[in-house]
Amino acid sequence: MPRTLRIALAGLGTVGAGVLRVIRQNGDAIAARTGCRLEIVAISARSRGKDRGLPLDGLSWEDDPVALARRDDIDLLVEVMGGAEGAARAAVETALARGIPVVTANKALLARHGNELALTAENNGVALCYEAAVCGGIPIIKTVTQGLAANRIERVMGVMNGTCNYILTTMEKSGSAYAPVLAEAQRLGYAEADPAFDVGGIDAAQKLAILAAAAFGTRIDFDGVIIEGIDHISLTDIEQARDMGFSIKLLGVARINADGLEQRMQPCLVPETSPLGQLDGVTNMVVAEGDFVGQIVTRGPGAGAGPTASAVVADIIDIARGIVLPPFGIPARDLARPARSTSGADAAYYLRFSLTDRPGALAQIAAALGHQGISINRMRQYGHETEVAPVLIVTHKTGRAALDLALEQIAALDVSLAPPVAIRIETV
Repeated sequence: MPRTLRIALAGLGTVGAGVLRVIRQNGDAIAARTGCRLEIVAISARSRGKDRGLPLDGLSWEDDPVALARRDDIDLLVEVMGGAEGAARAAVETALARGIPVVTANKALLARHGNELALTAENNGVALCYEAAVCGGIPIIKTVTQGLAANRIERVMGVMNGTCNYILTTMEKSGSAYAPVLAEAQRLGYAEADPAFDVGGIDAAQKLAILAAAAFGTRIDFDGVIIEGIDHISLTDIEQARDMGFSIKLLGVARINADGLEQRMQPCLVPETSPLGQLDGVTNMVVAEGDFVGQIVTRGPGAGAGPTASAVVADIIDIARGIVLPPFGIPARDLARPARSTSGADAAYYLRFSLTDRPGALAQIAAALGHQGISINRMRQYGHETEVAPVLIVTHKTGRAALDLALEQIAALDVSLAPPVAIRIETV
């Protein structure tokens, strides 16, 4: 007869209810695969009376998630409440300190306290698993820590926020501006009433910081992520980038450079024929590059009850099988505190200028770029009916510091009628 793994579930929102459904619906198959029956024995949530669309009969209830973590009749805590502080943090810390393994989908908690939580878990000989915290149903954490364990990871990058990808791809396809597309995303439930966490890049940056630690064996450094949202991306940039063979994505990129760890979450241009360039809607995609395996691409739903619950239960199954691995691939005590790369890798850039339509204007732009050692790959000037001449330039690879100096000089020229726009082009 299969043994039983007794689970305490902290949080009964979209993901928590999904976890309960997966375990109930697929429990027999899971037991056959693991020799262990999963049983949720106790729960904690904000409201006891809320109708969640599934029966809760027979489950013990704790109003306090910390009390839930202290129960003597549990073997595992699943935390799907969210939030970097407060009850979620206290419940996870309590469970780990007691030697109770934890599965969490809480990216905010890990981005801020993942290093300390990993150390507590290892000191007490238990697992801390978090596959669902990074890109929902995509098994990217297991990919980089287990599947690619024989490789030195050279770069990880990807589209890690479905809301932003929906907005950008809808703008590209429909020709609609940012504001009405954002409103439609909110109506469909893809964006919150206050969308700043998503469109500002913070949600995706938390995922990138966690993924970078797992990929490179470093401590999480969320404060070291360069974050730039999509709210300033115009329909003009999207249309003109497409005209030059690119798509604009909110792209997370992490790599180890000679001077340290580079982490960026910002709008980038990618070739429209690449897997990232063709990614539509709310889907996520992560690309990992290893020195022996080369480039692999993982694609799937980055949020939602089913995909996220699937990742949570996959972690529970690992624990049921007795798998206990360092959360970030190597022991927490050995995780290096990464130096922050000050320059970043060189890249080509898309530049957009609004210039006075008069002789010599382009020559002044080219001279300012050339003075900083920036060469032009291609240039396009669009037809116009006013005295404002829109000009696009794609540079060869250059350092960001040199580019910023050139753009500062260009913005000060009397032929420049608006601040220049610069968007990094990422090779894929």
